[in-house]
Amino acid sequence: MLFERIESPGLAQYSYLLGEGTQAIVIDPRRDCNIYLDLAQRAGMDIIAILETHRHEDFVSGSVELAARSGAPVWHADAQLPYRYGQPGHDGQTWQLGTFTLQALLTPGHTEGSLSYVLHEADGKPWMVFTGDVLFAGEVGRVDFLGMERAPEMAGLLYDSIFGKLLPLGDGVLVWPGHGYGSACGSSIAARTWTTLGLERTRNPRLQHTARTDFVAAVTRQLPKPAYFTRMEAWNLHGAPLLASLPHPRALAPTDFAAQLSAAQVVDTRSGFTFAASHVPGALAMELSRLPQMAGWFLTYDMPLLLIVEDDPRPALATLRRQGFDAIQGYLGGGMSAWINSGLDMQSVGVVSPHALAQTTPRPWLLDVRAPDEYASGALPDAHNIPLGLLPNRLGDIPADGPLILYCGSGPRSLLGASLLQRAGRHNIHILAGGVTAWQTAGFALQ
Repeated sequence: MLFERIESPGLAQYSYLLGEGTQAIVIDPRRDCNIYLDLAQRAGMDIIAILETHRHEDFVSGSVELAARSGAPVWHADAQLPYRYGQPGHDGQTWQLGTFTLQALLTPGHTEGSLSYVLHEADGKPWMVFTGDVLFAGEVGRVDFLGMERAPEMAGLLYDSIFGKLLPLGDGVLVWPGHGYGSACGSSIAARTWTTLGLERTRNPRLQHTARTDFVAAVTRQLPKPAYFTRMEAWNLHGAPLLASLPHPRALAPTDFAAQLSAAQVVDTRSGFTFAASHVPGALAMELSRLPQMAGWFLTYDMPLLLIVEDDPRPALATLRRQGFDAIQGYLGGGMSAWINSGLDMQSVGVVSPHALAQTTPRPWLLDVRAPDEYASGALPDAHNIPLGLLPNRLGDIPADGPLILYCGSGPRSLLGASLLQRAGRHNIHILAGGVTAWQTAGFALQ
């Protein structure tokens, strides 16, 4: 049997390819879908079906793209929604893969019409279940996407799906969720990369609330929702533009790049200290490894993008297009070295060590850009907390003059915060190297 889990780094999104004999099925594909075609071709298989577990919020579904390239039909979940592609799957529907049978199981809760898919062996026993965003390792799906007024209702449906449909499949059944550790679709997804229904039944904190009322109370909560989720919800009903129809971003000479700065968002994906030393004025620091978490919070769809990369622009392009950022004008040809050699203006962010900060008097204005729960667990003395996601709307709470030092847990968020402030016209900005981690390692206390 062919079985592959494909992860989209940063988004922690999982899709799956499974097959037997000459036929294969893909579950929840991503937009850049060549990987499924290549894996199936190497195995001598044709993709015969594309299945979705629910209408996705955090990435562009690749179902339309993969269907166009493979000719396979799409079955989507959430039949109550006005899809413009594919056909609705239904509870109990089956697909045959050699001796294996894949069966749809209606498991509402995260969305009204979520479908899980149970893989049965030849003797009819369930072997695996693909749960989408209903059940994760160590967590369950969010129930707040339809609004907090409906969240208790959705939490009740989620309880019924998990305790009434999934867990009865058996403790030994393998669970393959739609996301892993780090996803915005669950606040406490565990870092374990595989799990079973038995492990989740005994070790998942949410599932220890075995009474329905207790479970509903425990999971009815509102989580942060990046602005780009709204675009994803729409595109994943209508079908995103095919990647082949998009122009390929061009390498731009420094002067051509500079000429477009006023009408674009500039994203710099280089490493943190490299950005701090020198960067294009107004550029946002989104290190490539953090780009999936940062882009959807701080970029908008109403202005084109310009990129600055270390070398190959393709990883950044793929990441941005998985979140629907298609209006990419180009990237800086020759990188930052070409910009510097052209004599164009630059900015930099000061970097302060923990020891230097501890000895500085008077203490500069300290800005902690971590989440409120992180700040409450311990912060530098006299620090002010403005979470990074709120920073663009709270510039008035920050002194307009004088030195300003930002910090976070280890560095990337504070550097993005510094670049946001610079883009807003602020100066004399520094970051604490290594953030709270370095501060404590250096032997200094939190308050």
